[in-house]
Amino acid sequence: MTNIHNSISVIIPVYNRCILIDRAIKSVLEQTLPPDEIIVIDDGSTDGMDKIIKKNHPDIILLKQKNRGVSCARNNGIKNAKGAWVALLDSDDEWLPKKLEKQLLALQDNSSNKICHTDEIWVRNGVRVNPMKKHRKYGGNIYKYCLPLCVISPSSIMIHKDIFKDVGLFDENIPVCEDYDLWLRICSRYPVLYLPEKLIKKYGGNDDQLSRRYWGMDRFRIRALEKMINDPVLSENDRMATVATAINKARILQKGLMKHSHEEEAEKMTKKLAELEAIYD
Repeated sequence: MTNIHNSISVIIPVYNRCILIDRAIKSVLEQTLPPDEIIVIDDGSTDGMDKIIKKNHPDIILLKQKNRGVSCARNNGIKNAKGAWVALLDSDDEWLPKKLEKQLLALQDNSSNKICHTDEIWVRNGVRVNPMKKHRKYGGNIYKYCLPLCVISPSSIMIHKDIFKDVGLFDENIPVCEDYDLWLRICSRYPVLYLPEKLIKKYGGNDDQLSRRYWGMDRFRIRALEKMINDPVLSENDRMATVATAINKARILQKGLMKHSHEEEAEKMTKKLAELEAIYD
């Protein structure tokens, strides 16, 4: 591509996935619309990841860093990306061949949009599964749909770099649900273009997935929601919906902590719940 305004940088963060990384990279190389650059960020892998990439894919830009987590790795890639558009791909996922082409064409036809996501195929432990109703995808002003859980997959995103200048990058202080946090910030400000076509394969069931390492994922969603409560960009209706969602999640966590006799953490959650309910009253 010659038009700098249509240039695309693909960003793939990876940590100790030398077995899977080739599948992800291959799906990028097979795109009908090739990206302008592919950036792989090795987040301190110890399995010889860098040697494999250099040997099999010498034209790819490889950035190495100490193990600091997926948010830091993505941010590193975004900061170094030269393209006007950034497309994220998790190292255990893959794209279908027309993913980039169809997204860029859609964004050109809808020039007011600066972010686009797609539908997806789910594969769990090697078996295709159907997402539940709560995982339904949406387009337009979707902030309220982003409150219960993450409804945008990082691997499906194409996003203009100007958005990061406005809302910031991934929060490196949140170890999981970091994408949920970013989508809240983005969707509170920008409409989202949605392509109801399955253009990625999203794989689950891997032992090293972050969701398996952390209990009570809503702990981190509450942190993201608390940040949004004080964001002046929100309308009063959206602010109250944000508070209500945080209260609901805090109540569930509080009950779970008390049930499993985590007294100290339950007390902290009880205090947080009281603070949130005071805002809502």
